[in-house]
Amino acid sequence: MQEPLFTEIYKKISSIERAFLTAILIAGVFMAILDTTVVEVILPKIMAPLSTDIYGVQWVVTSYMIAAATGLLLVSNISTAIGLKNVFLSGLIFFTAGSFLCGHANTLAEMIIFRTIQGLGEAFLVATAETILFTIYPPEKRGLAMGIYALAVSFSPALGPTLGGYITEHLTWRYVFYINVPIGVMDIIASAVFIPAIMERKEKLRLNYMSFVFVSAATISLLTLLSKGQEKGWFQSMMIVKLAFVSAVCFLAYFICELISKRPLIDFSIFKIKEFRTAISVYFLILGLSMYQVFFLFPQYYERLRFLSTFQTGLYLMPMALCVAAFSIISGILSDRIGPEKVLVICIILYLPSVFVILPKLNYYTPKTKSIFMIMSWGVAIGMFFAPITTLALKELGEKTNLGVSLMHYARFIGGAFGTALATNKLQKSIAFHYDEICALQAQDLYYGKQFLMKWHSIASQYFPQDIALKKSKALFLHATNIQAMSYAFGDTFMESGIYAVIGCLFLIFFLWEKYYGKTAK
Repeated sequence: MQEPLFTEIYKKISSIERAFLTAILIAGVFMAILDTTVVEVILPKIMAPLSTDIYGVQWVVTSYMIAAATGLLLVSNISTAIGLKNVFLSGLIFFTAGSFLCGHANTLAEMIIFRTIQGLGEAFLVATAETILFTIYPPEKRGLAMGIYALAVSFSPALGPTLGGYITEHLTWRYVFYINVPIGVMDIIASAVFIPAIMERKEKLRLNYMSFVFVSAATISLLTLLSKGQEKGWFQSMMIVKLAFVSAVCFLAYFICELISKRPLIDFSIFKIKEFRTAISVYFLILGLSMYQVFFLFPQYYERLRFLSTFQTGLYLMPMALCVAAFSIISGILSDRIGPEKVLVICIILYLPSVFVILPKLNYYTPKTKSIFMIMSWGVAIGMFFAPITTLALKELGEKTNLGVSLMHYARFIGGAFGTALATNKLQKSIAFHYDEICALQAQDLYYGKQFLMKWHSIASQYFPQDIALKKSKALFLHATNIQAMSYAFGDTFMESGIYAVIGCLFLIFFLWEKYYGKTAK
């Protein structure tokens, strides 16, 4: 255990220095995670400049995600060789340089390479920043530290559509990347000067290269599969089948390498710590497979169903983002006072009614103001999630803290990719199902359909010839049918996202039962 080192660090730092260091760390993390959602907003704008189509431009997101996920697997090993501070600085340099180069990219190949550099930078940034933040706070305030970190992690994705929409409407898409450069340079200078040497017990880098190659290949195949599955038709596509096979074989080869290696890439003894084991399971299921689905659905709801612009969508999501920010801090303070487990129980009590009762009622006819309040209820719940789950995961790790942080973020990337794929697939299937269902009902009773066509044919006839007016009224009828189908589909998808949260709750319930009832039984 390396707790004495933690004690030595936080006792040497004053409250003012701690606040300043927190600002430095959070600035880097906030910039990196914000960039992920902002870039997704500008994808339609960069297709023509990069001479690509909608499928090609998706690699701008996929390459970043792959680089970040695989980079996280290196953080723990590199940190022991060069120290946490130097890894954090490296992350800032990679991300800032990558941002500058992305702003200058003129081809899709250039953009993919530069986004890969950015993704590697994020991996180094988010993992080391969280570990350093956890280290510089005393044990009784680490819940607050994780609440502050959660503010950056959870608030930035919600802010992304607003900022991205504003930049694309008033500037060029290149400024989405350029805006990171001055912030990154200032943070690099501040980090180099003020961040103390933490966990600098340097050892020779002994990376298990064979394990890293296999797990990287498995991760790349899996993330590519998840990002391209909907486009290719999932397992109807031979490409998807091959990717699934490669991923499975490489994961198996990786585990065999780890078992026979004297120095494994990942110290799996970390999963013997029940707090971490429980927390990462809950984190993967509730955050990755449930919350990420809802994060994906909100912009889709406002843009596809309510026909708002990206900037307007961001404005409607802003109150929810503010709830996430405020309750991240509140949940961190509560985690220190009453314990992270109890705060997680409060979070679950708020979250499940939100996804099973409130969000499924969002539809095409929901007043926009009412939709804001409905979404805010969900924001309160997720604001209560990040700080306690992270505090629970890390509080017993000691010298394995950096490894635990890296694995948590790896679970976030993989879980988020799964969650987004699940939401995309469910939404499209539900739209098709409800569309066919509505058409079948219309065929059974043609009266209302004919009344609709007659009404709009009469209106359109005032502006168009009779045959054109009829075609336009039929097109409007089909459009109305599709809108209604989509409205039902969003409700279905919101509700299904809650199922994975219920499964995650089972892990938490078992942990609490063992912790409290198990002690009583003994």
